[in-house]
Parts: sequence; C-alpha cells; structure tokens
Amino acid sequence: MTSSQDHNQVGDAPIMLSIDAMGGDLGPAAVVAGMALSAKAHSEIRFLVHGPEAELSRLIARRDTLSGRCTIRDVEGVVSMEDKPAQVLRNGQGTSMWSAIDAVRDGEATVAVSCGNTGALMALSTIRLRKLPGVNRPAIAILWPSRNPQGFNVMLDVGADIRADARDLLQYALMGVSYARNGLDLMRPRVGLLNVGTEEHKGRAELKEAHELIGKAADRAEFDFVGFLEGGDLPGSVCDVIVTDGFTGNVALKTGEGTAQMIGERLREAFGHSILSRLGSVVALPSLRRFQRRIDPRRKNGGVFLGLNGTVVKSHGSADETGVSAAIELALQLAQTGFSERLAARLESITDITADAIAEADPGEEGQA
Repeated sequence: MTSSQDHNQVGDAPIMLSIDAMGGDLGPAAVVAGMALSAKAHSEIRFLVHGPEAELSRLIARRDTLSGRCTIRDVEGVVSMEDKPAQVLRNGQGTSMWSAIDAVRDGEATVAVSCGNTGALMALSTIRLRKLPGVNRPAIAILWPSRNPQGFNVMLDVGADIRADARDLLQYALMGVSYARNGLDLMRPRVGLLNVGTEEHKGRAELKEAHELIGKAADRAEFDFVGFLEGGDLPGSVCDVIVTDGFTGNVALKTGEGTAQMIGERLREAFGHSILSRLGSVVALPSLRRFQRRIDPRRKNGGVFLGLNGTVVKSHGSADETGVSAAIELALQLAQTGFSERLAARLESITDITADAIAEADPGEEGQA
C-alpha cells in the first residue's frame, strides 16, 4: 500500500471513498479522470484506490487535483464483465472489487464505488458486508428524473435480483422510504407499486399480494401508499418511491437511458440539418444545454445497494469520466449524511413491520412470518 500524504493536511473533515479502479469498460483512465473531476469540486474527498499500483500511480500523477489525496491499494486481479458471481466469490479475493468492498467493511472508507460487474458486485457486497437484520434480499435503488419538486423519484429494485415475492416487494418499499427520507429529505414519502395497470385486479398474484401488504404497513412505517403505477408514471409526480422487481426495474432503467440518448442525438441532427436550423440552434443553445443536462443519464449515474451493513454505489460499466464523477458525487453525499447508519437505524423495525403487515393481510400466516 502506498500513501501520497497525511489525509488531514487538506480540508477540515476529509471523507474517504473506496474506488474500484479496474471494473469499468473504459478502464482505469476513465475512473481516475472522474475522480479528478470530483476532487476539483470537493476539497474534502480522499480516495482509497484499488488496482495495480504501477498503472494507477502513473494515471494519478497526471492529475494535479489528485495530488496528495489518493492512497493506492495494490491488487492485481480484475473482475471482468463476463465473470459469474459464484466464480468471483470463490476466486476473487485478489481483485480490486473485493479489496474495495473490504475497505468499507473494515472501516477504512465510508462508501465503495465500482463500475464493475453488477452481479459479482452485489454477491461480494452481500457476503463481505452482510445483510442488515430483517432484510431478505438487498436491492439496488436509483434516482429517476421526475416532475416532483425534489426532481427525482427513488426506484428499486433495478437489478439486484430478478425475482421478488410479495414480502420482498414490501421490504423494498420500506428500504425505499428510508432512502427517500435520508437522501431526498422527504419525511413522509409516497410509495407506488409498478404494474401493467392501476386497477387493483390487474397484475401477477405476487403484485396483488404486495399491494395489500404495503398498504397495511403504510401507517406504522409513516409513508403514504398510492397503489399501482404504470410505466408512464415513472417520471411523474404521483409518488416519490417506485417499487418493482429487479427484472422489470432494470428493463425500465435501460429503456429510459436509451430513450434519453436517442432524443439528444435526434436534436443534434435536427439542428444541423440546414443553415437556418444551425442559426436557430445558436439562439436556442442555452436552453438546449440545460435540456441536455436534464436528460443526460451520465449526470445521475449510480445505483445504491440497500439492505447491507455498508454503502456501495454501482456506476454504469460504460461510464466515462462524467458518469464516474456523478457516482462519486452520490457516494460523497451519502457519506456526508451518515446514510448507512441512518438506514440501519430505520430498518431495525423492518422485521416487526413485515410480520405485522402479513398478519393483518392474512391472520392465518402470523405464526409463519
């Protein structure tokens, strides 16, 4: 391990983030560039960077804003996008991903950030950090741009586990409520359950059961349940927390990102079509830039793993320096607010709330909950 300097020399309250430098599609150069962007904006950030020391030292030395703010943890192994989670659990101890998660487990860093293989990252995080008491399945939560005053809705799960029964969906709702309170400062969030229609008779059996369970838990957990949502409500103002299974959530996420990218490309094509359209684009340029920032998925990159004894932020594997910086910004915000500790405190009662909701929905199951 090498250290550039004493972390207390810059900034009053340094915050250490653990960075898996080797997991992204664009390699460590994009990760280090993203670190530099965030370091320029936030003097309190320090980085514990995991990967081959020789390569990372060269990349970090080129960035003046990172001078004296990085500690390199020398590990040679890399988890590829093709590696299966079970394989990583057996053989991944010498990898940058494993090392980055262990830094959070051991208290060396507050939040881990990785662009790597989602399945492997979730599996390692679950094994190394362990689930919080009462949590059956961890979930990945993202911030979805919306018309709400806060500008975003929390949506989960978006890919931690493609399966989710009614009890899992109830726990996702409780974790999403906690994230909305701590991350968006919403004291009584509104929760909706994603379905193929808003009518109560629509959807699969587990969705109908989850609808009843979430409704029963709302008062005790201090949130408002608005019922079923449709896909068109994702960017709307109907609710603040959107609950769904990982398969549906991941498809929705990738569809939204692809649509945003296509709109940006089509606008550029339209304004470059003729001389008049190019002149018009000059007049509209400030508004277009604001619009581009609003729909650019790179600027709100980062899914948070919920339900673990530690905080992990998953960046897109294809993230460039802007995307990596956005994930780091999210990690910094969570670290500054003590998110992990506050989430754990909120979820202490998750077992009781889940059991009570099940008992109210079906008294015959009270002894099985």
